[in-house]
Amino acid sequence: MKKLSSLLVSASLVCALQGYAADTHWGYTGAGSPEKWGDLDAKYTTCKTGKYQSPIDISTAAPTVVESIVFNYRATPLKMVNNGHTIQVNTNAESAIQVHSKEYKLVQFHFHSPSEHTMNGKPYAMEVHLVHKNDEGQLAVVGVLIQPGKPHALLQTLVEQFPTDINQEKVVQNVRINPKDFFPRETQYYHYNGSLTTPPCSEGVAWFVMKTPIEVSAEQISQFTAVMHHNARPVQPLHDRVVLEKP
Repeated sequence: MKKLSSLLVSASLVCALQGYAADTHWGYTGAGSPEKWGDLDAKYTTCKTGKYQSPIDISTAAPTVVESIVFNYRATPLKMVNNGHTIQVNTNAESAIQVHSKEYKLVQFHFHSPSEHTMNGKPYAMEVHLVHKNDEGQLAVVGVLIQPGKPHALLQTLVEQFPTDINQEKVVQNVRINPKDFFPRETQYYHYNGSLTTPPCSEGVAWFVMKTPIEVSAEQISQFTAVMHHNARPVQPLHDRVVLEKP
């Protein structure tokens, strides 16, 4: 079995850290829908030809002895951007995770609805992606699935401050949030090597998808979809990859 560190290879960061490429129109419906991304721009070819694409359906997994992710998260000022594809919260990079003795700083997190990853063919209502990078430029993304249930305090704070202007960062004065509030109490996860889920679909992204979903209210889900509508890429072929499971 490959060591976890060997799966954490470099990826293109420009689009990941800013959210998405802006020079070629793409989206989730119509002429710019996901099945057409690879033909929209030469820079997006990997969306069509890549063999290690994300998201995936997780139906089987191989147990592994990889170490647990260590979460070192701190409160951060609330800064949000509506980039036309999602609501993205930018962080001050003081929060981080440690994986296989490497530190990956949290640079942003954002949301999709429905979930991009599925479990045994089942999509969830939403998914939050927490994007981290290390000093070598490698990306590690933690995905947390979201299902309807009790209202979620942190999501409510975000919903009440959703920016309306496209690509204009909104800084909410005197409000600090801690992204750790989006993690379930139990942090077992699935791990695989994948890609960005948006153009240019760069590969070499280490994915950690939490096994346990969190709950938000149906009203909070509706408040997000009223702004973003459908913004999930369909699941991609697994090819020869093996999904690892952290018990």
